Amino acid sequence: MRLPAMTSKLHTLLLLLAALLLCGCQQQGQTYNAYTPKYVYYPGYTAKLLANGRASIPSRAPERVKILIRAANKLIGKPYRLGGGHGRHHDSAYDCSGSIAFALREAGMMGGRYPTSGDFFRWGKAGYGKWFTVYCKNGHVFMIVCGLRFDTTGSGRGRGPRWYTTPRPCRGFYVRHAPGY
Repeated sequence: MRLPAMTSKLHTLLLLLAALLLCGCQQQGQTYNAYTPKYVYYPGYTAKLLANGRASIPSRAPERVKILIRAANKLIGKPYRLGGGHGRHHDSAYDCSGSIAFALREAGMMGGRYPTSGDFFRWGKAGYGKWFTVYCKNGHVFMIVCGLRFDTTGSGRGRGPRWYTTPRPCRGFYVRHAPGY
């Protein structure tokens, strides 16, 4: 589908702005003291944090990204447990890598064994995605999907999978994405 010229220009401008904001995080091994991008809502392209803690589904998101958000939404309210989501796909609690792997598996973007946070260094491709980006380092992994952060931390200790609109430090993290997304 071809977008009207003004919408296409706005979309290109937003993507360039997002790339500039994101360039402070680690991509090729360089460490910067930076934060994830500030949340800004753009109808059709970004998700909203709903009152029930779940994320809305942007109308223009690709189908696999919509499935990714629906899968992550299934985990909202589950508690944090180290190793949760590693022994089995549907678990009673999840840790950071278990929750990210659950969503990626549901969307058909990950197969094989259940990864630890360090295994995400080899998942997908290096760099930022158009629709979502996985941030990984030894000991933690989270992702930003359509502008919202899906993370198991927020208060300094494990809370279980949640969506956040607030930025977080990303110093020491590497960024990965699924090709095409």
